[in-house]
Amino acid sequence: MTDQPKQFPEFYVTAPQPCPYLAGRLERKLFTHLTHDKPQPLIDNLLKGGFRRSQNIAYMPYCDGCNACVSVRVLVDQFEPGRTQRRLRERNRDLVARRVAAVPTAEQYSLFRRYIDARHSDGGMADMTVLDYAMMVEDSIISTFLTEYRVKPPHAFERGLDNRPELWPLKAVALCDRLSDGVSMVYSFYDPEDEKRSLGAQMILEHIDYTKRLGLPYLYLGYWINGSRKMSYKMRYQPQERLGPNGWVKVDPATIEADTRNVVPARPLRMPVRMPHK
Repeated sequence: MTDQPKQFPEFYVTAPQPCPYLAGRLERKLFTHLTHDKPQPLIDNLLKGGFRRSQNIAYMPYCDGCNACVSVRVLVDQFEPGRTQRRLRERNRDLVARRVAAVPTAEQYSLFRRYIDARHSDGGMADMTVLDYAMMVEDSIISTFLTEYRVKPPHAFERGLDNRPELWPLKAVALCDRLSDGVSMVYSFYDPEDEKRSLGAQMILEHIDYTKRLGLPYLYLGYWINGSRKMSYKMRYQPQERLGPNGWVKVDPATIEADTRNVVPARPLRMPVRMPHK
């Protein structure tokens, strides 16, 4: 006997259930458990090859007769922000990003609850407890980190807060994985009442910059879903590649323009707690 059977992942398929993104369709997922006996290069290749991580499960769409879900990644070295994105950066110049360990806090959970209650109150994450949130953050066997986004208050120096960013108001949080060739954004949430900042978009822009500073070529954004208005925002970050039958292929600008016109309204998000987002 050898250790080979243990090191090679065993895959499972979920039962069909209504698709949360495309009306009238059923979704299934192919998944495997990520355990310490699996080699790190194998897990890395899964996550670079179209699988997404939710806690210690790696999953990907496995739907009959549908290939609408497509993995996308931004080529960060070639990314040039457009006028709207540059304005957004300027608007958030007082928002400071802090990379911290994947350790949950009560402050983060409070913001998470406000976000879920405001944006996804009828979704699969609506009943997540503080323990569920802690597991989402901590339950990882790969290199995982959080980015906290805090607003530096006026007169921070005079108030003795200049060197204490942990006391600044928390506006957004992103949970990410560090892969061998990039950063994968796993889940993010933000202050739902501060709409002027477009915090979701700002987090992507900031992670593009961060990934570039790390000297890594790609920021993984999960799945773009052809026909879903909910996921069309991912097309705003160009240039990017899509994962297809022949591997990663750079997207043609003409294809992007056609795709942005071919969208339908999204249905309410209903996903299991262990698989928080596409």
